[in-house]
Amino acid sequence: MPCYFYIIFSPSKHRFYIGHTCEGLAERLRKHNSNHKGFTGGLADWEVVYYEEHINKTSAYQRERVVKSWKSRKKIEELISN
Repeated sequence: MPCYFYIIFSPSKHRFYIGHTCEGLAERLRKHNSNHKGFTGGLADWEVVYYEEHINKTSAYQRERVVKSWKSRKKIEELISN
């Protein structure tokens, strides 16, 4: 079963969320768009704007950590546009 590194975007918040999952992307997005506590909760407009498939959870998590370490919206936007 593949795992994913992903970036989602909320137009209303104009914010990105970076994560990883080993469940299907559609199911993970459904959970982000559900009414729950947390950064993505309360809004239902999150959309997947970028993802990478990885062979295991460790690899997907490592990629998440690398991208989060950038702390740069510009670099994230460049990744998405390529």
